[in-house]
Amino acid sequence: MEKEKLTKNQIINPNRPYWRKEIDEAFAKRKALMHEVALKRGRAYDGESIALFHDCYTGKLLRGGDRYDYEHIISAEILFDRFKATHTNQEIAEIVNHPDNVGVTLRSINQYKGKHPLVSRILNNPEKVKEFGIDAQLAKTNLLKAEKAVYSFRKK
Repeated sequence: MEKEKLTKNQIINPNRPYWRKEIDEAFAKRKALMHEVALKRGRAYDGESIALFHDCYTGKLLRGGDRYDYEHIISAEILFDRFKATHTNQEIAEIVNHPDNVGVTLRSINQYKGKHPLVSRILNNPEKVKEFGIDAQLAKTNLLKAEKAVYSFRKK
């Protein structure tokens, strides 16, 4: 492919700034798929057409109408920085939005965690674990699953 024909999402420049366009597009698709599955789960649970999720950090049931967010277990920014020297923006978007790296959690947890690593921001902070009702073993299991999925990603 000639250099001038490359689009922005195809350029691999290890010094390029954090870019969310492709990540956000893939995130919207992942959330839509998760929501459809959660609606089916909700109907099976109680016959209601209300989404049903399990919080990826607390294990609590979350229903449509609860204050929850879809969450990148390993933040998009961390993964973008990790892969920008070897992957295109589109490839990074696929990595970031791997099903094992996207969960659902209470909005308060998601907003507190932000783009920070789960371990340093929450799991190493006993007060926050208690405040948010974090199930440390569940959170660690989901983090390990996400790490395995995203850090083993190889170019084809």
